[in-house]
Amino acid sequence: MTTVRLCSLDDLVEGTASRIDIDGVRLAVARIGDDVFCVADRCSHEDFSLSEGEVMVADKEIECARHGAMFDLTTGEPRSFPATKPIATYVATVRDGEVEVELP
Repeated sequence: MTTVRLCSLDDLVEGTASRIDIDGVRLAVARIGDDVFCVADRCSHEDFSLSEGEVMVADKEIECARHGAMFDLTTGEPRSFPATKPIATYVATVRDGEVEVELP
């Protein structure tokens, strides 16, 4: 695993997802409070950007804007149809106000 700097925590808007492409990996990065969640920015049901969907703050989920599939931001597991396969998750940490992610 390689730890890579993504952005400043202040660059992320609370309760929304942002698309960040880094080292050939397309990520949907969501900020909930001081926690940051990174998942693959591709719905497992259809190749559509998850960063365009809504973040459900209370449930720590992200919605695919195309068909409404919901995914758990902590595990990547699908929470609703039409998605049945999980998405990749990546460990994100905040250090001194900077967001870092572990990439394979």
